[in-house]
Amino acid sequence: MPERRLRRARLRVAAAVGATTLLGTVAVAAGPAQAAPKAPAKAPAPAANCSSAYQVEQKLDGGTTWRMCWHYESNAGLVLDNVSYQPKGESAPIKVLSSAKLGQIHVPYDDGQNEYDDLTGQGFAQGLMQLDPAECPGGTIKTVRVPDAWSPDREKVKGLCATTRARGHAYRMGDASNPNKVYQRQGKDLLLYTVNQVGWYEYITEWRFSGDGTMSMQVGATGTLSPMDYDAGDGRGWPLGKGAKDYATSHAHNVFWRLNFGLDGSPKSKIEQYDSKTTATGRGIPKTKTTRTQITKELAGDAAEARWWRVVSTAGKNKDGHPRSYEIVPGHTTKYQGRSYTKHDVYFTDYNKCEQFASNNLRNCGRGAGKSVDKWVNGQSLKHPVVWVNIGFHHIARDEDQEPMPVHWQGFQLAPRDVTAMNPLTPPALSGHNGHTEEDR
Repeated sequence: MPERRLRRARLRVAAAVGATTLLGTVAVAAGPAQAAPKAPAKAPAPAANCSSAYQVEQKLDGGTTWRMCWHYESNAGLVLDNVSYQPKGESAPIKVLSSAKLGQIHVPYDDGQNEYDDLTGQGFAQGLMQLDPAECPGGTIKTVRVPDAWSPDREKVKGLCATTRARGHAYRMGDASNPNKVYQRQGKDLLLYTVNQVGWYEYITEWRFSGDGTMSMQVGATGTLSPMDYDAGDGRGWPLGKGAKDYATSHAHNVFWRLNFGLDGSPKSKIEQYDSKTTATGRGIPKTKTTRTQITKELAGDAAEARWWRVVSTAGKNKDGHPRSYEIVPGHTTKYQGRSYTKHDVYFTDYNKCEQFASNNLRNCGRGAGKSVDKWVNGQSLKHPVVWVNIGFHHIARDEDQEPMPVHWQGFQLAPRDVTAMNPLTPPALSGHNGHTEEDR
């Protein structure tokens, strides 16, 4: 690790070590005694195959319950396992994800002098930071056991926050027959997050789970700019400080997520791509046609203005008889063209235990397999698809990045599509409004 990224990391980690509470052989423990997501007294049906210390369960307003396990890996950091979603009216949890984690944070600098793979080359997981109770309002800070820790003092860190957070309107609808009646709900999310330090940066990795079944994954970069980087006077930086003397080097943050779906308990999901095309009709009102393509072989996919993908269950349907699925909804991205593996927005690969990181993959996957996700897309049939999502951010520094740096977020959502027959938060008064119901109103 170059000196400009290492020096502050050592100082900040040392400070965190001094504040860490050691709890003997206990791998996970609750922090402050506050209301928070926790395992129920009686474990639900197929919740999670893990001990209570590694379970998270939260019932949200409106009746939705999320359940999952978690563990911590020596390079990827936090991993969520056996994620299930149980809306009101469903007799059993609906399994969604077998596992979900970061797949890489790739950081190339514009001047071509430095390039980093923060997960597998810069100690991302080892830089887990201790959280202050004020950072987890209304929640519990869990103690994380860090595998292969740099020192014995770093083996246990109070570094995982499990809490709920307001999200604003979950829905709003006026009543046409009664202008004084409004159906509205203010939603809350289950929120899990860690903070990991890499050099001068601190990454906040958030996993949000909403009452309507939506999952939101995002990484926020904060911390501070490296003082060693104020030397980009070649047009590849931005002037900071007084005058135009110091230039902070511009760089990219290319974040990958690795999602192993298990919809309705089966790994044999299908991938579908949808494309919409609008054409003029000569009568002033254009027509739009949407076509579906079954993705049966591994794919490196590129987002388009009218293109989207969904992961479709082969093992379960909703009460209307429609296959359950989740739609991939990318957030804003800046595609980095400098590496072959960052040139695409999404990858669908067939499951291979060896394929864990989108770049600088640590395991030897065999002769000719390559070390990055683009090399694994080789025409193989998709029998057990794994989804890789790539969201990029080009960081051109600004005066406001000093100091501390405001958080800049990048991420995406997984939106439920036909997982339930209606909005799982539908109020009782509207529960009969499914399908064509005008005659009943």
